[in-house]
Amino acid sequence: MGVRNGAEFIAGLKAHPKDVWIAGRQVGDVTSDLAFRLPVESLAGLFDQQVQPELRDIMTYQDEESGQPAGLSFLIPRSRDDLVRRRAAMQMWAEATFGLMGRSPDYLNTVLVAFVDAPEFFAQGGAKFADNVQGYYRYCRDNDLFLTHAIVNPQIDRSKSSSEQADPFIHLGVVDQTREGLVVRGAKMLATHGPTADELLVYPLPGSLRTGEEQHALAFGIPTDTAGLRFICREPFDAGMQSEWDHPLGARFEEPDAMAVFNDVLVPWERVFLHADVARGNALFAATSIQNHTGHQTAIRGLAKCQFLTGLAVALTRTVKTDGFLHVQEQLGELLGYLQLIEGAILLSEQNAETTVRGTVRPAYAPLQALRYQIPRFYERMVQVTQVLGAGGLLINPTQADLESTIAPDIARYYGGAGVEAAERIRLFKLAWDATGTQFGQRQLQYERYYAGDPVRTAATLYLKHDAAPFLARIDKALRPFPQ
Repeated sequence: MGVRNGAEFIAGLKAHPKDVWIAGRQVGDVTSDLAFRLPVESLAGLFDQQVQPELRDIMTYQDEESGQPAGLSFLIPRSRDDLVRRRAAMQMWAEATFGLMGRSPDYLNTVLVAFVDAPEFFAQGGAKFADNVQGYYRYCRDNDLFLTHAIVNPQIDRSKSSSEQADPFIHLGVVDQTREGLVVRGAKMLATHGPTADELLVYPLPGSLRTGEEQHALAFGIPTDTAGLRFICREPFDAGMQSEWDHPLGARFEEPDAMAVFNDVLVPWERVFLHADVARGNALFAATSIQNHTGHQTAIRGLAKCQFLTGLAVALTRTVKTDGFLHVQEQLGELLGYLQLIEGAILLSEQNAETTVRGTVRPAYAPLQALRYQIPRFYERMVQVTQVLGAGGLLINPTQADLESTIAPDIARYYGGAGVEAAERIRLFKLAWDATGTQFGQRQLQYERYYAGDPVRTAATLYLKHDAAPFLARIDKALRPFPQ
């Protein structure tokens, strides 16, 4: 089949209705429902980029195995040039959404790349599991499917492990094994775009399993319309009625977040990648280098998002001519400095790319893990600076309906900027408020805070996996007496 366009993506969703609940009602066709229609259209726009003649060479590659074009995020990198080429494709999607779509299709594609590039790890549980991973990767690549994942246990009682919960199947686990596959029950979060994706990946977080929790040690991928799989969505910020003029971001880029509930779901054996092995479940992340590949995509998207916030801050100050004040210039310079640090770390991860025993390459881990910890802090600071620089101007903006009413002369007189007409200034400030202050903007902030998981563990992992020997050798050298 090869790469899909937007219409084909939408047709695929229509052909596979799923069990989705939002605001007390069940949704079958997410492509026409008011709460999902615009996010689906935004996703479709990304798929359309792959088939645009001027972008085709940037967004796709000719796969030697299938003989068909494939999205570049499915590419298994074999050189630094491949990493650079993949970055260019990811950058196109990140910039198309201003980095606001945390679960664009390229993210989980890099997980598949990590999985398929570690066949020996999956084969430790049996050759069939390595074969399953290979087959699943080819199936998703050749059909250009959109995947999401759910890998976090529900927040019921965090003081207890999965097996210690009052209900042993609050956390997803295996209740039965049949000739056809595993029957699983329980729930996982946070299935962002679960209702609008084609496939759902499930796998354990590192260190999340304890001895004796074999029933919870599993990794698999299933269609989102699988019988017994239900998505329960958070309250939507936009029920499909928001004006794009008044909510320029929220009306286009809201991502549905959901709990994935498994009511005795059958996972066919050919879609099982890991099963009943606690040690390997805990080791999956490290053994497959997931974080090297997902970190690359995350950093590229994060850079686009931070560039967008920085541009907003600059535009706000220029509109009212506060950018001539030294303290404002300092804050804008701070944001511009963050962009340099992010871009530098991305380039360093490619420059220091690691070669595997199979001759493939992966971006260096350390720079990307550093960004996993720092980008949420940079972004939070950017939100704060944007709100401070926008000040009260962010809180007083009328609607498009007001501009078209009898009070339009007052708006034209009192809402203009320095050489900027009122409508243009209002739209800019609305854009800034939608990015930082509305429900959509606050969800973006919360999403970035926990995008990479617990930030404490993120930093601790960077320390634990880092070779401190060169630093300690310098300390030893400093402590030695100087030569006489």
